[in-house]
Amino acid sequence: MRLEQARAIVDHVVSNASGAVSVFVADDHGEVVAAATMDGAAPDTRLNAQRKAYTAARSDARSTRELAEKARADAAERASFDPFFTFFLGGVAAFDGTTRVGAVGVSGLPGEVDEQLARAGIAAAGLQH
Repeated sequence: MRLEQARAIVDHVVSNASGAVSVFVADDHGEVVAAATMDGAAPDTRLNAQRKAYTAARSDARSTRELAEKARADAAERASFDPFFTFFLGGVAAFDGTTRVGAVGVSGLPGEVDEQLARAGIAAAGLQH
């Protein structure tokens, strides 16, 4: 994930959020490249957004939604995950073609909305989800 892509994602999410959110953009190892917390966002949204981005970047799933569905069916699989992984909606992997380049985590609104914002941010940066 290039810095200008990460900043474009952050800018798009912040500009289009209907309420205060935190947004974290991670590289393909789950390390933060760019982040923002909007005025009025709850403090816990920072860690939630970071965990969502980390999970989508490091797991084999394309989103925290997909990973939650996979883990729901198998308790042993769920127990074996990285303890920093989260299953809250709003984490989406970003791809350049078929290569995973990172991920986006959004937190602060209902999970469905967080996920939509993450997907829209990825598209605005010229990447795929």
